[in-house]
Amino acid sequence: MSQRWRPTYIGMLCAMIILAMVSVRAGEARAQESWPRVELSAGTWISVGDTRWAHNASSNPGLGNPTSKLTYKDVGTNVIDLTGKFWFSPKVFSRLNGGFAGIGGGRLTDDDFGSGQRLFSKTISNVPDNNMYYINADLGGRVREFPNHRGWLDLFGGYQYWHTEHQAVGIGQVVCDPGAIPGFSCDPAGTSSLQGENVITNRANWHSIRVGASTEYRLTTRLSLLGTLALIPISVFDNKDVHHQRGDLQQSPSFSMVGYGIGADVDVGARFMITRNLAANLGYRLYYNRMLSGDLTVHPVAASSESFPLTQFESLRHGFTAGLSLLF
Repeated sequence: MSQRWRPTYIGMLCAMIILAMVSVRAGEARAQESWPRVELSAGTWISVGDTRWAHNASSNPGLGNPTSKLTYKDVGTNVIDLTGKFWFSPKVFSRLNGGFAGIGGGRLTDDDFGSGQRLFSKTISNVPDNNMYYINADLGGRVREFPNHRGWLDLFGGYQYWHTEHQAVGIGQVVCDPGAIPGFSCDPAGTSSLQGENVITNRANWHSIRVGASTEYRLTTRLSLLGTLALIPISVFDNKDVHHQRGDLQQSPSFSMVGYGIGADVDVGARFMITRNLAANLGYRLYYNRMLSGDLTVHPVAASSESFPLTQFESLRHGFTAGLSLLF
């Protein structure tokens, strides 16, 4: 290289280096400004679930502890799930999530016990047509960005309302031991009755405070892993049973239950970016709430109401999730 052109080449090289540095910083600035201000998601939760409760009326002669155990179980419920996540700033967001579904293809199992936990009666009923829905409202913030733009960690807190309704139809007598409780009777085992008629309607509600964390870790520019864990340190529930064929019980309701408990919500899965603003999600979700303390009240027609301690009340729902997310 001639001495005449050397300063020109050195100047051009310096200019290119400076331009590259400016471009990198500008790109970083654009990356910081391009945080997703809104994320909208729609999908399905292909789930199974059950609600269980039991009470202790052994203060009455001849009855066991627990006295009755009822399990409402369903299979293959397809929940429609919608979520909106809105960023007030790069660090603070709100999130609203809700889902609803019709429940079908389930079964109620009703076990009644005499003293010494002798099974007095066991019946089953179909649960053909019911519903459930939930709402989660959260406020949170980003606490960490992983190195090399690999992902993030968010913390959040909020409120959850979870409602489930089951309606049992018909009665199939599986076990009958009339000697277990003196003075009580039941249909012989193998007997079917009240086919096609509503026998019990159950409505369970959970009002919960939840706190948790969400994270995303990017394996590639398109594929990432997602996870959310929400702990429920306090949840208040009410549960009502209407026994439509019991003339000795009131119908609004026949049994009512109140109490408080704890629980947890878990979501794990993967996300694939189809385009810069559209993603496909696949995962697994679990909701679980259980009682810590509660009471059941019986509402008879011709006598005063009477209360007994609950020994169990819990709701569980879990299954695969799939959906699409729009980020802009």
